Amino acid sequence: MRGLRTLPLSIILLAGVATAQAQTLKPVQTSGALVIVQAFGEVEHVNDEAHVTLMIEEQDKNKVVAASRVNQKMKQGVEIVKREDPQAKLKTHGYYTYPIYPEDQLHQNNKERQPVSWRVGQYLEVTTTNLGDLPKTVAAAQRILALNGLQFGLTEATTRTLDEKRIEVAYRNLTERIAAIAKAMGRNVSDAVLDTVDFEGSGAYVQQDAPTVKMAMRATRVESTPVEEPSFEPGETTLHMRVVGKVKFK
Repeated sequence: MRGLRTLPLSIILLAGVATAQAQTLKPVQTSGALVIVQAFGEVEHVNDEAHVTLMIEEQDKNKVVAASRVNQKMKQGVEIVKREDPQAKLKTHGYYTYPIYPEDQLHQNNKERQPVSWRVGQYLEVTTTNLGDLPKTVAAAQRILALNGLQFGLTEATTRTLDEKRIEVAYRNLTERIAAIAKAMGRNVSDAVLDTVDFEGSGAYVQQDAPTVKMAMRATRVESTPVEEPSFEPGETTLHMRVVGKVKFK
C-alpha cells in the first residue's frame, strides 16, 4: 500500500534487544548496604565581643629615659581605658627593649658596636563587650597609646549557644539527606539504621582565628587635642559543622 514506510531490519532488531534487556533488568539488591552520608550545618550571629591591641613605643639615647616614658604612658593609658570601660578585661604583654645601631657603622678592630639609641615598647590587650562605647574608648586611649590591632568575635556564652544550634542544624541536614538517599534507592527511610555519627571527629574543620599582626608604631608626645572617634563595624561570625554518618539498610 502506498504511504506506508517499512522500517529497516537493523532498527527492528535493536528495538527488540532493548525491550528484552528492559524485561530482564532486575533492581539492585540494597539489603545490608552500608552508605556513607555527609551533611553540614551553618549558623550566623552578630559579633558581640571586641579584642583591641594598644601599644606604646619610645626611643631615646638613654635607655632609662625611654623606659620611664613607656612605663608612665602605659599607666596613663590603662587608667583611661578603665575609666571609659570599667567592665573591660585588660592584659599588658610584649614588653621589649632593644638597641638601635647606625646603619653606616662598621666593625673596627673587632670592637663591639655602640648603640645610638634605645627603643622600648609595650602592648595592652583589651577585651570588651561594650561595643557601643568602643569608638569613644579607643579615641580616648589614642591620645596616649597607638591602636595596633582590632578584631571582633563572639563571647564564650554566645559560642556555646551557637554550638548547640549548629549541631542541631547539621543533624537535621543529615536525616534529610538519609531520607533522600533512601528514596533514590527505592527503600523506605524506616529501613535505614544509623550506625555511626562523626561530628567533626578529625578536628580538621575547626576554624582558626586569624593572627593579629603587630606592627611597630612610634608613639609621640601626648596630644592635648581630642582624637576623633573611629568607626567600627562588628560584622558577623559564621560557625560551620561537618557531620558524617554511616547508614546500614536492613
